[in-house]
Amino acid sequence: MTDVSFDPRHYPVMRNEVLDMAAPQAGEVFVDGTFGAGGYSRALLETADCIVYAIDRDPNVQATADKLAAEFPGRFHLLAGCFSQMDQLLDTANVAAVDGVLLDIGVSSMQFDDAERGFSFQNDGPLSMRMSDEGLSAEDVVNDTEETELANIIYQYGEERKSRRIAKAICEARAQGRINRTTHLANIIEKAVGYQRYIKGKKQIHPATRTFQALRIYVNDELGELEKGLLAAEKILAPGGRLCVVSFHSLEDRIVKKFFKARSGAPARGSRHLPEAMIERELATAGSFEMIARGAVKPGKTELDQNPRSRSAKLRGARRTATAPWSGEGK
Repeated sequence: MTDVSFDPRHYPVMRNEVLDMAAPQAGEVFVDGTFGAGGYSRALLETADCIVYAIDRDPNVQATADKLAAEFPGRFHLLAGCFSQMDQLLDTANVAAVDGVLLDIGVSSMQFDDAERGFSFQNDGPLSMRMSDEGLSAEDVVNDTEETELANIIYQYGEERKSRRIAKAICEARAQGRINRTTHLANIIEKAVGYQRYIKGKKQIHPATRTFQALRIYVNDELGELEKGLLAAEKILAPGGRLCVVSFHSLEDRIVKKFFKARSGAPARGSRHLPEAMIERELATAGSFEMIARGAVKPGKTELDQNPRSRSAKLRGARRTATAPWSGEGK
């Protein structure tokens, strides 16, 4: 039976599985690199008498962070910034090494549910999609990007096969006036491609889903953040420290899987003539991590029933060895 008190905005995806993998102990120091609604930070603080440094670039999380800091005095600290800079942020806090890093990649439920943030087409709102309140917005991308480049963004970050048709429809629509609302963009996409080609099993997927995903990832440089964040985590984790990453789609999971494969010493595949394969072989000699679990951990049936948003989540984790982090030389 579903727990009626369950609230996915405050109960992080695969909470128990993440805690099992992170295994917090009294006196340890953890980084919650994607604070959001504070679910993982709270879980760590309640499970063990540890210290948590949370990181978020969204200024709207401050009120939630203040409550946690008051509830766990001296044990919780919020660092404003991107998790890709966690090594630098921790250095300013005089923290040399940590025992665990948790990353929940993507947009938080609180951001997604807030129509004014523009992440979702379910409710009308300004076409923003920025995790911070600075920089390029989705509105800028949609209205100011050349058609071919726009199609490439939608295809690369949304894995949308109809990217050219969607980009063409967007450019035709913006010629009549600037596109600045989420429902306006969603309607343009729906008219361009229709619904029938977006049926997965028994569930219809809105035709704008992949385009909105692509714009969000592009605006926030989410894949670049993830790649840099993994490197930063490698630098700050003490031997025996755990790195746990929850991802929600194949682009993210591919980066995490490749990183762990290379860092755990697994042999790279591919021709020696391909630069990427050469880089992978060089990284594979590092052995700076050992895998905690084989493959990805997925949500159980109970969680899937309670929180449908967890259906695409994958958890991967590894334990830091004493081997020095890869220097990056020769890349």
